[in-house]
This record gives sequence, structure tokens and C-alpha cells, in this order.
Amino acid sequence: MEKNLSSYHSLIKDLEVLIASGRKAAYQSINQAMIDMYWNIGKRIVEEEQKGKARAQYGKALIKNLAAVLTAEFGAGFTARNLRNYRQFYLLFPEREIWHACVPNLTWTHFRSLLRVSDEDARIWYLRESSEQGWSSRTLDRNISTQYYYRLLKSPQKSAVIAEMKAHTAQYQKETYELIKNPVIAEFLGFKNEDSYLESDLETAILSHIRDFLMEMGRGFAFVARQQHIVTETDDYYIDLVFYNIELKCYVLIDLKMGKITHQDVGQIDMYVRMYDDLKCKEGDNPTIGILLCSETDVDIARYSVLHDNDRLFMSKYLTYLPTKEQLKEEVEKQKAIFYTQHPDKAIENSQGDEKDD
Repeated sequence: MEKNLSSYHSLIKDLEVLIASGRKAAYQSINQAMIDMYWNIGKRIVEEEQKGKARAQYGKALIKNLAAVLTAEFGAGFTARNLRNYRQFYLLFPEREIWHACVPNLTWTHFRSLLRVSDEDARIWYLRESSEQGWSSRTLDRNISTQYYYRLLKSPQKSAVIAEMKAHTAQYQKETYELIKNPVIAEFLGFKNEDSYLESDLETAILSHIRDFLMEMGRGFAFVARQQHIVTETDDYYIDLVFYNIELKCYVLIDLKMGKITHQDVGQIDMYVRMYDDLKCKEGDNPTIGILLCSETDVDIARYSVLHDNDRLFMSKYLTYLPTKEQLKEEVEKQKAIFYTQHPDKAIENSQGDEKDD
């Protein structure tokens, strides 16, 4: 009996290793193909620009036109901003051998951070150090922002600088390969961001239900996107649900947290609202509204985020069209009840998790 049990545990360990290594190999293969493609796109754009007589003007028009065609056919990965990044990638790393050797340990997010480094020596150092030390993209981004290369170069006590860096970035090094769950990889493969594999089961159910609930309210809500990808110079963000309210003439963003709302969550929805006002709003649009939802409805179910000192406008007009906190609580609880009825095993897991928290 003990021999059989030992053999079984050995089998489990072997399978875990095989699955983990298989996923890692698949991730690296997709990642390499993606970065190769971006570099070659950049190279091709630069080659085409060099044919134009008025290069700056021609290049600007070229990227704009390419973005319109490629985005319509292949999706959000080929916006004008992204095409400029691919072009910059080629210009800063024209020798493929230099960066290609580091690809197995780096992602496109790493390379996009490296595009901000104007000093070639620093850029190549960050590239190689990220690969050799296994830095996560967030670790690299922080080290670039804090001038880690220059501080290390000038410091007589390099070990202290290195130790400080590792202490500050330890939390960033816990990231693991997520393959298809990574929306950047999913987008590269041509999947839609609203597909359910991007979410845990209950989270998917609640978001889908809230989307349908708002659409059925009859108060001017038009659905825009699920898991909308917002790209800034330093990071990628994914907003759970995006609507445009025709009556209010504004965007409404919804972010769902599985658990209780924290101060960090509130800060994040405020950031999303600012980003949307800056990047998406057009002339005639009113300020964006953010709704932060949580799945723990025995506490604060929702927070509204309206910036630019628009509290008076929010109270007098916006609340007329938005669902109340009581309505949102009722809909979240309704969907949780349906979900746990359909998946009784998940209900048991959830109750056991609550007991451990207590």
C-alpha cells in the first residue's frame, strides 16, 4: 500500500513538472514569434520610409494609414502608437543577434520599457541584465525609472545597491507564466479580449450579468468593450467593462474586485478614469465615470469615481441614469446564487475559504 502511494505521489510530481515545462515552452515559443514579428514589422516600416523624399511627413502618414488597415484586419495590437513602438524597436536594436539571444527570458513588455532608455550602453546593459537575472517586466521598469544602472555604476558599494534593488522588487519577481490567460498573448493570437478564458469562472459570470443588466436598464447604456486594453508609455491595463451612456454623453468604466474593496482598488479606478479622459474622450464628451464593484456584498458594494471636481454634476444628473448601490448589490448576489446553484463544488470551496479567513 505504501509502495503504491509513493508511486502515485511520484507520478503526480512528474506530471506537474511535465505540465509546467510544457506550458513554459509553449509560452516562450509564442513570445518569441510575437517579438520577432514586431521587430520585422519595424524593419519593414523603416525600409519603406527610406524611400520617401520628405521622410518625416511621409513616415507619419505611412504609420497612420497602416494602423487603420491593420487594426481593422488584425485588431488593437497594430495601432499607430504600437507601430511607432515596433519601428523604434528596430531602430534601437538593428542587430537582431543582440536582442534575440535574450528573448527566451524577456517579453514584449520588457522591450517596450527598454525603448525609453536613450543611452545605448545603459539600454544594452538593462537588456542583458534582465535576461541573465530573470527580472520581471515590472522589476525592469522600476530599475529604469530609478536610474539603477547609473547608481550601480557610480557606487563604491555595489552590493548594497543590488541588495536594496532586490528588496524593493521582491514582490515583482513572483510573476509566473500564464500563457493564454495573459491578455497580451491572447491578443497576439487573435482571440477577443472578452472571451471567458481571461477571467475566473465566478468573475466571468458576474461581469457578464452586470453587462446584461445595464443594457436592459433602458437608460442609454451602449456596450463598448470587455477587458479593454489600454496602453500607456510604461504599462498595459485591462478595464473589465466599458460602456458609453448616450444620455449622459460619457464613458462608464466598471472594475470588479473579487473580495473586499481596498484603498489600492479605489486608486486604480481613479487612474482608469483619468486615463480614459486623457486617451479616449473626444470633444463633446462629459467626464468619464468609474464604478468599482466588489463581490463581497456584505460590505461596501460599490464606489463611484468622478474626477475633475464634478461632484455636483454627478449628484444632480449622473445618478438619475446610473444603477444604485442597492441594485448592484442585488444583481451581484443574484448571479452568485445562480452560479453556485450550477456549480455546487465551487460553493463548497468558497465556504471553506471563508472559514480559513475567519
